[in-house]
Amino acid sequence: MPSQCLANHRERSISAPLSKKTRRTDQSDSLGFKSDSLLERGFRAGGAGRGREEFVRVSWDDAVSLVATELTRARNSYGAASIFPGTADWQSVGLLHNASGLVRRFLGLQGGYTDCTGDPSVAAAMVILPYVVGSSEVYDEQTAWPVIEANTTLLVLLGADLLKNNQIGTHPADHYAYGALSKFKNKVQSGHAKAVSIDPRTTDTATFLGARSIHPRPNTDTALMLGLAYVLYHEGLYDSQFVARYTVGFDKFLPYLNGVTDGTPKTPSWAASITGVDMKAIIELAHDMAKHRTMIISGYAIQRADHGEQAYWMLITLSAMLGQIGTPGGGYGLSYHYDNGGDLVAHAPTLSGIPGIENPVKTALPFERFTDMLLNPGTHVPYNGKTLVYPDIRLIYYAGGNPLTHLWQTNKVLEAWRRPETIIVQDPFWTATAKYADIVLPVTTTFERNDIDFCGAYSSQYFVAMKKVIDPLFEARSDFEILSAVAGRLGLSRQFTDGKDETAWLRSFYDGARQQGSSQGIKMPTFDEFWNVGFCEFQIPTASRSFVKHKAFRDNPALHPLGTPSGKIEIYSAAIASYNYADCPPHPTWLEPVEWLGDKKAQRFPFHLLSPHPRYRLHSQLDNTWIRAWYEVNEREPAWINPADAQARGIANGDIIRIFNERGEILAGAMVTDRIMQGVLALHEGAWYDPANPAKDNTMCKHGLANVLTMDKGASKLSQGNIANTTLVDVEKFAGNPPPITAFTNPRVLRRSLKQ
Repeated sequence: MPSQCLANHRERSISAPLSKKTRRTDQSDSLGFKSDSLLERGFRAGGAGRGREEFVRVSWDDAVSLVATELTRARNSYGAASIFPGTADWQSVGLLHNASGLVRRFLGLQGGYTDCTGDPSVAAAMVILPYVVGSSEVYDEQTAWPVIEANTTLLVLLGADLLKNNQIGTHPADHYAYGALSKFKNKVQSGHAKAVSIDPRTTDTATFLGARSIHPRPNTDTALMLGLAYVLYHEGLYDSQFVARYTVGFDKFLPYLNGVTDGTPKTPSWAASITGVDMKAIIELAHDMAKHRTMIISGYAIQRADHGEQAYWMLITLSAMLGQIGTPGGGYGLSYHYDNGGDLVAHAPTLSGIPGIENPVKTALPFERFTDMLLNPGTHVPYNGKTLVYPDIRLIYYAGGNPLTHLWQTNKVLEAWRRPETIIVQDPFWTATAKYADIVLPVTTTFERNDIDFCGAYSSQYFVAMKKVIDPLFEARSDFEILSAVAGRLGLSRQFTDGKDETAWLRSFYDGARQQGSSQGIKMPTFDEFWNVGFCEFQIPTASRSFVKHKAFRDNPALHPLGTPSGKIEIYSAAIASYNYADCPPHPTWLEPVEWLGDKKAQRFPFHLLSPHPRYRLHSQLDNTWIRAWYEVNEREPAWINPADAQARGIANGDIIRIFNERGEILAGAMVTDRIMQGVLALHEGAWYDPANPAKDNTMCKHGLANVLTMDKGASKLSQGNIANTTLVDVEKFAGNPPPITAFTNPRVLRRSLKQ
C-alpha cells in the first residue's frame, strides 16, 4: 500500500505516490517541492515519462496544494469539460467511502467535469433493452428462486456461470443463490428438471448441476437462437397468441427469419454452419424448450462482443416465441449470475449514501470510448441516435479503479494515457494505473475506516456496520479526508462535507432510513444500538417468495404496459430503424463479428480468446495478494487450452505460453483441460499489467493481462459497448528464460527533494 506522499522526478514534477515498503518510522524525512519552476515545467512536459520515472515524496500539505493547483489550472485554462473522473469502477463497498462518487461530488462543486455513461459490464444491453422491453432490465428484480425451484423444468444457461460469479457483489453479498442452486440441483438429480449450458466452456455451474453442455463458437449466440426460432416457427411450436398480444414487429422480423429479405433462411443447418453446433442438437433443444417450462438465464458475456446488442434482442424474441414470459418459472432472466439475482426482497427502507452534486457540464460519453476520446478530441461520434463530440481532456482524477488493467487494447490505452497534462490517482496499492500517474495519493482500505452498507443487493435484508479494524497505516487517508482537504484548499470545505465528519455522515444515512422505515411500520433500533450490535435485519414478506417478473404485464398489458413506445415487447424498433445504423438493424439480426473463427483472419490467428471473470478475484482486485498461489501457473495468469490444441503445439500443462495477435503479446501459464472447446482459449481478465520493458512502447506483458490482446472498438453505433470477447489470437510454447514478474514491485521512490 502506498504509505507516503511522493512526487515524480525528471521532466514531470507533479506526483504524490507512497511507498508500500516504507515503515511508519520513515515518515519524518518526508520532503516536498520547493521550486515553482519545476511545477510549471511538469505539466508542459507531456506524459512520455509516465510509468518510467521515479517518484519523489512530498508532504500531505504539499500534495493537497499540488492537486488543488492542477485542478484550478486545468479548469481556468481549458474549462470544466477538460477534467475527467473516470468510470464508477468496482471498488470497496460502503455508502460513504465510495471513491468515484466522492470525486464526482467534489468536482461538481468545483464547476463540473466530463462524465461517462453506461456500465462496462453491460454497455450494449443497457442501450438496446429500453428499445425492446422499456428498461435496461440487467439490474432489475428477477423471478424469485423459489418460483424456479417449484415450476421450471428446463433451465437454460446462456453464457452464465452463476456458481462462480455470485461470490461477489456490489454490496456485501448474502449468497442466496448458492442454496437455491443446490435445491435446483436436487430437482435435476431426481429427474424432475433438466439443465442445459450453452457456452464454449464447461462452467462450474454446468458441472455442479450436471447440465448438458452445448459448445458454440464464441460470438455466434444470435445465430444459434435464430436457428431455434426457425424450428419453433416452422414446426408450429411457437406461441402465436402471445406474440400477437404482447409484441410488435414480428411480421417484420419473420421475412428475415425465413430468408425472404436476404435469401438465407435461418434454418438449423444454417445455424450449425456458423455455430459449429450439430444441427440435430439445435432441433432437439428447440423441442425441449417448447415442451418444458423454460427459464433462459443469460450472462452478460454474450453482449460484450461485436454487435452484442443482437444477442440480447434475439434472446427476448426467442422467449416471446416460447410464450412463457410472465409465467411462474418461465421466460428469461439477465442477472441471476450477478449479485445473487433471484434473491428474496426484504421489507426494508432505503439506505442511501452520500449524495451527489449536479454536474454543470452536460457532456457524458460512453466509458468504452475513453481511449478513443483521449486520442481524438473534437471527433464526432454516433451514439444511441445522437452525435457526440469528444472533449479535450487535460486532467484525469481517478479514484477507486485500475483502468490500465480494465481498459481494452492496452498498448492503445498507454498511448492515450500519455495525452493528458496531469493524471491524479487515489489508491491503496501500487497498481499499474498508480505507477503511470503523476500525483498518487495513498488511500485507506476498508479495514482502516468506518462505513455502513446494506447486505444483499437485491434483498436488502440487512444493514451492516462496517467497523474499522485498525487505524490507518503509515500516512494513508480515506478518500473522504483527502477530498475534504482539497476542497478546503479551494474554499469548498463546508459545501463538500456539509459540516459532517465520518461518524455524522454514517449516522445521517441510518437515521434517514430509520425515519423512512417508521413511516412504513418498520421498527428499527437507534443508530447507537445498531452500531453496537453490528447489523439490523429485516423481514422477508411472503409475497417475495412468489415474485414473477413481467407477471403484471402478462396479466394486463394495457394496465401495466412496458416502457416502449408501443407498451409491448418490440421485436422491431421503429426508433432504431430511423437511425439507419448499418451495424444495428431494426430487428434481431446475425451480423458477422469483426473477428471470429469463421473469418479469414482465423487462418492467421486461429484461436478465439475469451476473458471471463476470475474465480478468485474481483477483476484485478486481490491479484497483488498471496491468493495468487491458488491459481497462477508459473507465476502467470492461467490460460485454458484444449488437450488437442495443446498437443498440436507441443504445449504441456504448466508450460509458459506466448499468446499474441497484431495488438500485442503476453505470457501466460498453460492449463490443459477439456473444459474448453477446441479453437478457443480462456484467459481470465484482471491480471495486473506487467510490461517486459516499460521504457518501450508495445512491449510484452509478462504476467498475462488479457486486455493487451482485446480490441478497442464499439459494439455498434447504437451502444458503443466494449467487445472484449471478440478477440482472435495465436498461441505457442514460450522459448527461453521467462522474465521475472515485476507487476507487484513498487516504483523507485526518491527520499529527497529535487531542490533544497
